[in-house]
Amino acid sequence: MEGDDVMYNRERAVAYANTYWNSHNPAFRFFRTDDCTNFISQCLYAGGFPMVGGRDRTKGWWYRQGRPDNWSYSWAVANSFYWFLRSRAQQVSRVEDLQLGDVICYDFEGDGRWNHSTIVTYKDENGQAYVNAHTNNSQYRYWPYQDSAAWTPRIKYAFFHIR
Repeated sequence: MEGDDVMYNRERAVAYANTYWNSHNPAFRFFRTDDCTNFISQCLYAGGFPMVGGRDRTKGWWYRQGRPDNWSYSWAVANSFYWFLRSRAQQVSRVEDLQLGDVICYDFEGDGRWNHSTIVTYKDENGQAYVNAHTNNSQYRYWPYQDSAAWTPRIKYAFFHIR
């Protein structure tokens, strides 16, 4: 697998998430109405998670700065990001199995289309995760998102451990 020799630095990913949770890094495009996955992709990249792919927006996970900037769908679209992570990260069944710098994906309607992405930035003594996110900017938000207007009783979660 491409990038296997690169170590993911969880501390750098979390430091990035804590630096930019309520603002945006001007080196990357800011998606005003839906920036969650773009932000999480930046966090993973800051932690050393390697970009994959080239110019085809439908393949890989990448961001290319230029005039204009260009990016893959999986860099900025939650549903595409979920499917990319399924092939590049370890999906675990419990939030307690996550570490700092890992990712939680949300399917608010439970319909198989993933709507939101967050990064774990804190864990309490019971192993419960707290996350940072964009769109509705959040720092150390309790992971189930039950306080969100998007939450429904049909919500599904996907927990990804970044190897």
